[in-house]
Amino acid sequence: MNRIKEVLEEKGIKQTWLAEKLGKSYNMVNSYVQNRQQPRLEVLYEIAKILDVNPKDLLKED
Repeated sequence: MNRIKEVLEEKGIKQTWLAEKLGKSYNMVNSYVQNRQQPRLEVLYEIAKILDVNPKDLLKED
C-alpha cells in the first residue's frame, strides 16, 4: 500500500499534473493513487523526487 493519495492532497497537487511530470497516463497514476496497482520501485523514487518527499513518506507502515 502507498500514501501517494495522501501526499498529493497534503500538497494540493492533482493527479493529472503528476501524470504529466511522470510521463505516464492519468489512468496509470490513478491506479497508483487508488492502490489498485503499485508503482515499480524506480517509479516510486521518481514520484518522491517530483513531490519533493522522502520515498519512505510514500509508503504505509502496517
